[in-house]
Amino acid sequence: QVQLVESGGGAVQPGGSLRLSCAASGFTFDEYSIGWFRQAPGKEYEGISCISNSVGSTNYLASVQGRFTISSDNAENTVYLQMNNLKPEDTAVYYCAARFSDYCSATVDEYDYWGQGTQVTVSS
Repeated sequence: QVQLVESGGGAVQPGGSLRLSCAASGFTFDEYSIGWFRQAPGKEYEGISCISNSVGSTNYLASVQGRFTISSDNAENTVYLQMNNLKPEDTAVYYCAARFSDYCSATVDEYDYWGQGTQVTVSS
């Protein structure tokens, strides 16, 4: 069956770094785009980054551009999100999601499969 499993979350101080992983199985990885979303308490889901495994294109939410880097290891069916210079406003549950498309999207409803999420807390 399809699985997306996130890992790498945790608690860090402002300015710190984390690398999230999204391990995928049960579908043809390079036919999908993988997005990272986050949801802070009391807020809507927010699309923060996406990578197309077929085209190789990436995109980022403006507020994370230059701090976060998305990458994909197609041999390992894993997508990574390197997060540097973390800020308290980055605190949220982070989810990865898979979309059967060559193109990225920041729209929640356009994704087919979701992981269970991993908590990221940025606090001094």
